[in-house]
Amino acid sequence: MNTALSWIKAYVPELSCTDQEYTDAMTLTGTKVETFERLDKNLEKIVIGQIEKIEKHPDADKLIICQVNIGSEVIQIVTGAPNVKEGDKVPVVLDGGKVAGGHDGGPLPEEGIAIKAGKLRGVPSNGMMCSIEELGSNRDMYPEAPEFGIYIFPEDAEVGADAAEALGLRDTVFEYEITSNRVDCYSVLGVAREAAATFKKPFIAPKVEVKENQEKVEDYVSVEVIDKDLCSRYCARVCTNIKIGPSPKWMQRRLAASGIRPINNLVDITNYVMEEYGQPMHAFDLDTVAGHKIIVRRAKDGDVFQTLDGQMRNLDSEMLMICDAEKQIGIAGIMGGENSKITDNVKTVLFEAATFNGANIRKSAKRLGLRTDASGIFEKGLDPRNAKAAIDRACQLIEELGCGEVVSGTVDVCEPLAELRRIKFDSRRINDLLGTDVSEKEMEEIFERLELAMETESDGTRVLVIPSFRQDLEGIADIAEEVARFYGYDKIPMTLPSGEATTGKLPFKLRIEQKARDIAEFCGFSQGMCYSFESPKVFDKLLLDSDDVLRNAITIANPLGEDFSIMRTISLNGMLTSLATNYNRRNKDVRLYELGNIYLPKSLPLSELPDERMQFTLGMYGDGDFFTMKGVVEEFFDSIGMDKKVVYNPHAGKNFLHPGRQANIIYDGKVVGYLGEVHPEVCDNYDMKTKAYIAVLDMPEILPFATFDRKYEGVAKYPAVSRDISMVVPKEIMVGQIEAMIQQRGGKILEDYKLFDIYEGSQIKEGFKSVAYSITFRAKDRTLEEADVTGVMKKILNGLESMGIELRS
Repeated sequence: MNTALSWIKAYVPELSCTDQEYTDAMTLTGTKVETFERLDKNLEKIVIGQIEKIEKHPDADKLIICQVNIGSEVIQIVTGAPNVKEGDKVPVVLDGGKVAGGHDGGPLPEEGIAIKAGKLRGVPSNGMMCSIEELGSNRDMYPEAPEFGIYIFPEDAEVGADAAEALGLRDTVFEYEITSNRVDCYSVLGVAREAAATFKKPFIAPKVEVKENQEKVEDYVSVEVIDKDLCSRYCARVCTNIKIGPSPKWMQRRLAASGIRPINNLVDITNYVMEEYGQPMHAFDLDTVAGHKIIVRRAKDGDVFQTLDGQMRNLDSEMLMICDAEKQIGIAGIMGGENSKITDNVKTVLFEAATFNGANIRKSAKRLGLRTDASGIFEKGLDPRNAKAAIDRACQLIEELGCGEVVSGTVDVCEPLAELRRIKFDSRRINDLLGTDVSEKEMEEIFERLELAMETESDGTRVLVIPSFRQDLEGIADIAEEVARFYGYDKIPMTLPSGEATTGKLPFKLRIEQKARDIAEFCGFSQGMCYSFESPKVFDKLLLDSDDVLRNAITIANPLGEDFSIMRTISLNGMLTSLATNYNRRNKDVRLYELGNIYLPKSLPLSELPDERMQFTLGMYGDGDFFTMKGVVEEFFDSIGMDKKVVYNPHAGKNFLHPGRQANIIYDGKVVGYLGEVHPEVCDNYDMKTKAYIAVLDMPEILPFATFDRKYEGVAKYPAVSRDISMVVPKEIMVGQIEAMIQQRGGKILEDYKLFDIYEGSQIKEGFKSVAYSITFRAKDRTLEEADVTGVMKKILNGLESMGIELRS
């Protein structure tokens, strides 16, 4: 955002400060000035002179000798300019003066170019007449300047006056860094308001009074907004008897200082209002608008439209278009169409000022690859009340500059405007937030400068009424920031933070995840990171049933390709892909783990955010088997206090696991994960010619059971008693079931039990296996007697016999 200081002073006429003072003060109050540049840098001793007499140079065909009146005297200047004649008024740099650069328009030297009196081919020359490039500017800012030659002033220019002043170069252009929440400051009026508040000077907005003719706008045009969700307000006005010509010099200078090339009065007015009010506008040739009707609606998929730059644009159904009764004539908020552009033959102009949906404009501009000044402003979200004010200002300028006549009235299609925001005033809360002691009177003065009205409601509560252009003020914290900005950040004292200091630590969830990493790495696993985006072909590689709920995956709207088109619902593909990569690179004994999310939709299509579940996935091949993986899982459970109630159910029902070497991991009746050997067919699908083992733990299911609490137990005071039992057990009975029975029947004196032998062979009858346990008993308050141990053992053996287990002799 660039503005000339002279334009700011047009609305803050009492503003008086140096460029550096302006820069520092505006930056301290939040309107950061990035840099500034004097337009008259290195322009010294330059006046307006009038050529009274021209003679040929006696020794050079391309040089002429001019007698130039500079007001105080007539001086002689030798020049080679081809475009001057007697009577012309030109800029003249006097002996000892400076110009900004050379006539070729190249880069300007830092120190400028000094001019001294001398001789050209033996003839004295006491100065130099200047081109616009030598004055540090160009034909974009001064389109009336000749392409080659000396700049010629209009006839009414005063001889002897300051040439830089006459050209409007005694000015400074400031460049601001405006944050996206301050949409109002993307206008000269917005910056001027900030300057007025900063320097405590009155802000005088332009007085807009439109002189209209007797005709009615309804007789010229009608407007229909179909897609009101994308256009909350559309204002249209009509101007007739249009006369195209150059805009006045003051307007050209202000536009050029803002980086906008002057074109003609009509185009310049729309650009001027956009800069002044921050409201983009567009002008249509009404004679090209079929049916004299404007329709605001979405485009259709596959539509093609030619914009003002001559390019054909492919449209889709999410782009908002301005149409007439027959065709599209503009892309809303971005660029008009070639079929309705303003030409020199225009007679009747339709002005448009609207409020479009900012997010839609941004997305449309991105898809079209067409970002304009207008779209850059629209995408930030505009104040609907600003549209009417801006279009009236444009019509005022049309009439004042003699560009045409303004038809009476405005076609204004507008959704109900939201009431002005009201925020409760609480000076104590503001001071608490800032750590200051600003009085209410000082705050009220600041609010008055910012045009925040103070009102008292019926219950006595004082509230601030926020003007519609301050969309960034939403709560008391924003009000406190306004007070801080204009009270002065440098005046806020340094204070220690209030509240109690606490010791920082990781949240419980992250501590459990860190423990998982520690255990995995202790057991020789290396951490991997896998993609959350996958291919739908993964489900077939994992042999999932066609109706498996895991196939209900979230589809990416703009995927990189089919291989990354869905959000993963199972973590195995990434792990198996990594294991297969290592296997095919001949890495032996690989162990990997991952802590990553899966994404389970609650419904499809998505109506709410999916369930993101952290999965602790372990994978390995090489040295180790099913029981190695089971040991890693149990090591993790033991480290987080879950070592007593873990059960393994071999009927997990996982198609991607070996049917006889898989198990669900159950804790306190809940399935918290699974482990097993990868199905040979799945290994083949991933090009692994070896056995692989995986374990997956669902961390959200584990967290409620995990604990880092530990109960200390002292060294045992009384001796332990051990008993060994050897049993003949049906093969279908798992050792976990045996241990559950021992735990259940062991009572309070049961201290420990350990499996120390399993045997299957010819000495054991078919369908059975031999299992042997060592059971330890101990009492905490006495020495156990034989009768105590015998009674408990009897209960255990009875329980085992009820399961069909026989005691070996």
